[in-house]
Amino acid sequence: MKIAFTTKTGEMIDQHFGMSDSFHIWEIGPDEARYLETVTVGSHGEDEEDKICARADLLKDCAIVYTMQIGGPAAAKLVARKIHPMKTNAEVPVAEIVAKLQGVLKGTPPPWLRKAMNKDQAASFLED
Repeated sequence: MKIAFTTKTGEMIDQHFGMSDSFHIWEIGPDEARYLETVTVGSHGEDEEDKICARADLLKDCAIVYTMQIGGPAAAKLVARKIHPMKTNAEVPVAEIVAKLQGVLKGTPPPWLRKAMNKDQAASFLED
């Protein structure tokens, strides 16, 4: 499953979703995890709605976005696209989150994570 991180360097989750200039995308499974690419947010006007939509469009293949902070409208836009926003509220190493996700994937993932893993088949993260 593809996971996006808001990070300046790729080491720490240290950016606000709406202020991040780029997203580091990883492919994460129970036994393997690898960095795929960095996608850059271009210029998409001054309107906040345009900026949120541009970021959400960049992440359309991702199941989860880990960010330090995210506003309600941006989180709602992601959820509408079946992308689960996860707030850390503090700087957290990307490697730590990758390891935790792999551990959860090796066991029995919670319902929201199972839906994220199968996001193309799920109707909404808010079900159940």
